[in-house]
Amino acid sequence: MITLHGIPNCDTVKKARAWLDANGREHHFHDFKKLGVPEAGLDAWLASAGWQTLVNRKGTTWRQLDEASRAAVVDSASARRLLLERPSLIKRPVVRWSDGAITVGFDAADWAARR
Repeated sequence: MITLHGIPNCDTVKKARAWLDANGREHHFHDFKKLGVPEAGLDAWLASAGWQTLVNRKGTTWRQLDEASRAAVVDSASARRLLLERPSLIKRPVVRWSDGAITVGFDAADWAARR
């Protein structure tokens, strides 16, 4: 089963969920706001995608951080601490596909190639 992790009011997550529904892809939605970030999942995402990909430096939450907090994110361990503290900093959506692969962000062409 596909698991899509994100925040329900995020536009990209909305597009991703709509795409999955429109393409008949059964999936489970994990809401960061209500359920938090699964620590084991975050560790797998960091190992697979890397901390540079997972930390959303373009979003409002990143821009609202003070300079010291932004400068402190220098490796996987420091990113992990911050992402657990502030799930809104995770680039969305994070998807665990049925085959165990992990992707970050929405790419319709890539998703269409996955079976």
